[in-house]
Amino acid sequence: MQLNLSDQTVLVTGASRGIGRAIALALASAGATVGVHFASSRDAAEEVADACGHGAQTFQADLSDLGDTDRLIEDVIATLGGLDVLVNNAGVALSAPLEDDTPTWDDAWTRTMMVNLRAPELLCRHAVTHFQEHGGGRIINIASRAAFRGDTPDYMAYAASKAGVVALTKSLARGFGKDNIKAFAIAPGFTRTDMAQDFIDTYGEDYATSDLALSQLTEPEDVAPTVVFLASGHADHATGTSIDINAGSYVH
Repeated sequence: MQLNLSDQTVLVTGASRGIGRAIALALASAGATVGVHFASSRDAAEEVADACGHGAQTFQADLSDLGDTDRLIEDVIATLGGLDVLVNNAGVALSAPLEDDTPTWDDAWTRTMMVNLRAPELLCRHAVTHFQEHGGGRIINIASRAAFRGDTPDYMAYAASKAGVVALTKSLARGFGKDNIKAFAIAPGFTRTDMAQDFIDTYGEDYATSDLALSQLTEPEDVAPTVVFLASGHADHATGTSIDINAGSYVH
């Protein structure tokens, strides 16, 4: 089977590094035109777009800001001429210890929910409207194993936000399937990224790998091929599903 996405335009949020970067490059290798979203790492995003080729362009938006998020889909469509697939990958993992004062606790929870859940919700809203007007489309949301098994006490906000992403995905699949819109969630386990480094620094890599069935920590490149497959249309009847990519760290 060969996956040819040469007729597909895809927006990948958080594409300047980590899992998002690997996804953008994998989609481009299958021929897709990729919108490379970034928040602040412009140089890194431009390097990704250059590596992608196929007319890839960069798009800046702070997903903790409602206005920035609200205009992103419109900017992509205006620049790239359309949108066929939305990949909501961007996320934050902010520590919120119980002993924090309430304003600090609230800030961590508010930012986590805005970037990890509210931004995807708003982007999905605009994508669905566009897809309804253009014959359909696909949404691929990057969740986390934390959505199903929870996380450490300091990262309860992260787990809660990702559980919301899973519910959002199922609701999109149920609500808009008749409009030829498919929605999927991918739930990576602990993956070697810059975002994960704070956790590794705090708890140690041995803690992160202690419950894995495999001997290696998951890499971003282990996640990307599944996104390409879902974007290709070969798995449309799996709409609404969540796919675990976590080195066998749990079965649920």
